[in-house]
Amino acid sequence: MDKKKILILGASGFIGNAIYKELCNYFNTFGTYCHTTIYSDNGQFLRYDMREDDIVRLLDDVSPDFIISALRGEFAAQIQAHEHMMEYLIKNEAKLYFISSANVFDAYSKFPSYEYDKTLSESVYGRLKIKIENMMMRLPKEKTAILRVPMVFGNTSPRVKEIKMHLEAHEPIEVFPNLIVNVTNDDRLTQQIHYLINRDKTGIFHLGSKDLIQHEEFIKEIIQKMGNFHPILKRVFTTNEDRYLAALPKHNKLPKNLRVKYQEIIDHHIPVD
Repeated sequence: MDKKKILILGASGFIGNAIYKELCNYFNTFGTYCHTTIYSDNGQFLRYDMREDDIVRLLDDVSPDFIISALRGEFAAQIQAHEHMMEYLIKNEAKLYFISSANVFDAYSKFPSYEYDKTLSESVYGRLKIKIENMMMRLPKEKTAILRVPMVFGNTSPRVKEIKMHLEAHEPIEVFPNLIVNVTNDDRLTQQIHYLINRDKTGIFHLGSKDLIQHEEFIKEIIQKMGNFHPILKRVFTTNEDRYLAALPKHNKLPKNLRVKYQEIIDHHIPVD
């Protein structure tokens, strides 16, 4: 049986690279990079600059069964790349897995959000994700999966690196006391994506913890796990009421062994040397 061929767009970024590492031993996996040169000698990595290069040419060259879009960068270029991807998907046998965000719901602050809730965002980032999601929804259902992801942690994540940097420099760390979130880490997220590909799943999936925690509490607990620090916390109040930024799974639940609780994400952090 031929291995499925997978192309990860944005495989040099934190999430894209974590997905690549999870999948590369099981599938014929390719990734794109743009600015860095460390992948230039790796035959599975292809240089792709969405501001200059034609995505369709890249897709024709690779002919993937699955495209995983973890692209970052200029918003106008992202939109154009995804528009061309839609045209490719209509004409070719391929599926698109799009890494979206809980921010597609950031205008709804009173409740957590579920897979089929209406999207509405006050942020430019959230609106970008909604625009691409809406493009995908015009395609046949079996062609796409929208993977909405909350804040992603993990020992090598930009968020955790930033916390470590502030701790070591004795600088304040921003926390949002009234913000209630769900979370994930790179390990759990990539295992879930692996499962979805194995099962040829399509639809909308919320790939975050199934429970909620206040942002301030979560950051405090992660810092505690890192070692004996005395953090300076800068408490940012955007509102006096509790505000939710949480995309919870309800309709398209994954198997029990792949679901995650926020405590597991906290426990994953090992003390800093």
